[in-house]
Amino acid sequence: MHEEFSRNFREGELNGSQEEFQEEFQEGLQEEFQEGLQEEFQEGLLNEISDADDTLPEFHSDLQTEEDAEAADWKIPESLWKNLNDAQREAVAYGDGPLLVVAGAGTGKTTMLAHRVANLAARGADPSRILLLTFSRRAAAELVQRATHLLETVSREQSARIARIWGGTFHAVGTRLLRIYGKHVGLPPNFAILDRADQEDLMNLVRAEVVTVSDSKRFPKKGTCVSMYSRCINSQKKLYEILAHYYPKFEEYLPELSRLFDAYMQRKVEDALLDYDDLLLYWSALMRHPEIGEKIRNRFGWVLVDEFQDTNRIQAEIVKGLTPDGRGLTVVGDDDQSIYSFRSATVRNILELPNVFPDTKIIPLEMNYRSRDAILKATNRVIAQLPERYRKELFSSRKGGVLPTFCKCRDEDAQTNYIADRILEHFENGTPLREQAVLFRSSSHSVRLETELARRRIPYVKYGGLKFTESAHVKDLLSFLRLAENPNDLPAGMRLLNMLPGIGPKTARTLMGLLRDAGGNLNVWSSWTPPKRTGNENWFAVVSLLKELAVSQMPLREQIQAALDFYRPILQEQWPLDGDSRLADLEQLLDVAKKFKGRRELLSELVLDPPQSSEEFADKPDIDDDYLILSTIHSAKGLEWKSVYVIHASDGNIPSDMSTGRQEDIDEELRLFYVAMTRAKDYLYVTCPLQYFHAGKPSWSSHYSRVLPTRFLPKKILKDCFEEDVCYDVPDPDDVEDFRNILAEEGLTPEEWIRSQTDLW
Repeated sequence: MHEEFSRNFREGELNGSQEEFQEEFQEGLQEEFQEGLQEEFQEGLLNEISDADDTLPEFHSDLQTEEDAEAADWKIPESLWKNLNDAQREAVAYGDGPLLVVAGAGTGKTTMLAHRVANLAARGADPSRILLLTFSRRAAAELVQRATHLLETVSREQSARIARIWGGTFHAVGTRLLRIYGKHVGLPPNFAILDRADQEDLMNLVRAEVVTVSDSKRFPKKGTCVSMYSRCINSQKKLYEILAHYYPKFEEYLPELSRLFDAYMQRKVEDALLDYDDLLLYWSALMRHPEIGEKIRNRFGWVLVDEFQDTNRIQAEIVKGLTPDGRGLTVVGDDDQSIYSFRSATVRNILELPNVFPDTKIIPLEMNYRSRDAILKATNRVIAQLPERYRKELFSSRKGGVLPTFCKCRDEDAQTNYIADRILEHFENGTPLREQAVLFRSSSHSVRLETELARRRIPYVKYGGLKFTESAHVKDLLSFLRLAENPNDLPAGMRLLNMLPGIGPKTARTLMGLLRDAGGNLNVWSSWTPPKRTGNENWFAVVSLLKELAVSQMPLREQIQAALDFYRPILQEQWPLDGDSRLADLEQLLDVAKKFKGRRELLSELVLDPPQSSEEFADKPDIDDDYLILSTIHSAKGLEWKSVYVIHASDGNIPSDMSTGRQEDIDEELRLFYVAMTRAKDYLYVTCPLQYFHAGKPSWSSHYSRVLPTRFLPKKILKDCFEEDVCYDVPDPDDVEDFRNILAEEGLTPEEWIRSQTDLW
C-alpha cells in the first residue's frame, strides 16, 4: 500500500477517501499502509490493543436527568450556576450533543467550558471518558483546574477525579494514543517526534539524495518544501493544487517535489520518525479502521473541542471519527476569529458543522465581559461586513466608555510619535505599561517604534522570536537524549556528530548509515577510527556516553547532567561571549526534569508544547516588573489589555497586499483586524500613516508612496463609531541625533541598546 500511498501523494489524493479506507480493511486487504508494515498488519492489526482496554467497564453515555442530579449526593451548587449568564447556563446544562457554542470574543467561553466539564462529571460522566482538545497544554490545564475548583466545595473526592480527564492539544493527545496503539500501524514505542527545524533538516538531507535539478538555486528551500508538504497533509489537497495556489513559481518542479516528498515519507517510516503532520495523519488513519477506531471511540463518551475555527481538515476528520453521529460532542469556537489559514486551518469546519451533524444545537454567547460598549459598537460594525458568518451582536456587561480613535498620521515617524505619546499619557493616568499593547500585521511593522521606545526609555517585550527549544544550544544538548532514545534519529545524530572537531556532514552521514545498518547498535561506532582532530579519547567518550544513556536506568535528571557535563566545554568554546547565559538555560532543564517520568516523555513534551524561554521554567516574574507589549495580531489572539494600539492600518498592510487575491483571503484579513480590535478593554487606537518612505529610490519624488486607510473602516463606520484624529508631529531630529550620539559614545547602535534593555534575544 506504500506504493499506492506514494502514487496518490503525487496525484494529490492523500490517504484516499474515508470510505475507500474502510472498504479496504473490511474486505480484508492486508496490504502495507507504508512499506515494511505488512507483517505488522498480518500478525497484530486486529488483535486486542492492550490488556488495559479489556479491563475498561462497558461504556454508557446516558447522563443523569436534571432531576437525578438534584437527587444525587453531590452536584454543582446553585450559587455557582448564578455566576453564569443565560446563554452560558444553557450551554453548560445541554445534554450529550452535538452542541456548537459560537462564543464571541470575550464572552467567557473558558468559564462555560469549565462549568460544562464539571456538570458532566456531576451528572454521571466518568472523567476518564472525557476528551478535551485545546490548542495549548496550558488551556487544557486551566480548564481542568477550574472544573476541579468548582467541585471542591461539593466533594473533594469527586473533584479529584477530574484529573483523570484526557486533555491537551490534538498533537499531544495523538502522541499519547499512538504510544498505546502505534505498534499496530508499524510504530515502535520509541518513535521520535521532529520539531519544525528538525523536519527541515531531514527534508534537506533527503533532498540531497533524491533531487537533481539543473538550477538548484531556483529549487525551493528546505523550509518552503516543508511548508508545501505540510499544506498537502493538513488540507488534504493535491500537491499540484497547493503549488498552483500558493507556490506558482515552483510548479515546474512538481515531479521533483513528488519524488522528494515520497522519499521523505519513506525515510521517516524507516527511522521511526514522526513530524507534527504525521501525528494527525496516523491518528486519523486509526480512527478510520473499523476495529481500532471503535476501540478508541469506546474510550471517550464526551469530546469537547475548543477553538474549532482553528482546526484543519484532518483535525475535523479526527473529530468526526471520534463521534460519528455527534453524540457527546461539544464544539466551541468563533468563526469571526478564524485567522490561521497559513497553518491550513479552515473556517469551513465550523461553518459547515451543522451540515455534518444535522441535529446540532447552536448556542451563541454574545455577552462580552472584556470591552466597553463603545468599543463593541465599532467591532460589531466592522465584522458585520463579512459576507458569511454566524450572526451575532456582542453586547457589553461594562457600559459606557470612550469612542475608539482613528488617527491619520503624516508618515511612519508621525505615527511613532503619536503612539509613544498616547502610551505615556495612559501610563501617567494610572494604566501600567503591561496593560497596554501595540499590535501590528507583520513583525517588521514595529521597527521604527522600537527605536523610539528605546529613545524614550520605555521598556517593552516583543512577542514572538525563537522558542526555547529552537535555540541552538538547547537543541545541541537534547540531541544526546534523542539519539539515545532513537538511534535512527538522523537530524539528532547529524547535529551531535557535527559538534565534534574533524567530523563534517559527509562523515556524519556515513556514521549514521553505519549505525542504521547495525540496527542501532552503538558498538559499530566503537570500532570506527576517528580523525586525528576528533581524537580517540573524545570519540570514545561520546560513544560511551550514548551507550550509557541508551541502556541506563538512571533518573532523567542524571541523564541530562551527564550530557551537560560532556557538552559544557563545547558550548563554552562555541559561544565564548554568552556561554554562561546559555549554560544557565540548560541548567533549567535539570530542574524541569523532575516533572517527567522519563526521557521519552520529556522529549515529546518539549516538541509538542515548547516553552517560549527558560524563564517559563522559573518562578513567576516580579509583579513590579512593568513593560509595554508589542505583538503581531496573530500572537495576540486570546489576550486582552486596557489600552490597545493597532498600527499601520492602511490598505496594503491591513489587508496585506499578499492576501487580497481571493475573497476568502480578504475575509480572513477582515477577521484578523477584528481580532486586533477586540483585544481592547477600555481604550482602542487605530493609526494609519498616509505615506511611507522608501530608501534607495532613483529620485527624491519617488522616495515616498502614498497609501489609503484600510478598506475595513469605510467612512460610515468611522463617522458612527470612531473619534477621528490627525497627527503631523514627528520626533525632533536633534533629539534623535543626540540619542544616537550618546549611544555612539558607549559604542552601541540603537539596535544593540534595545537588546541590552529588553533581554529579548
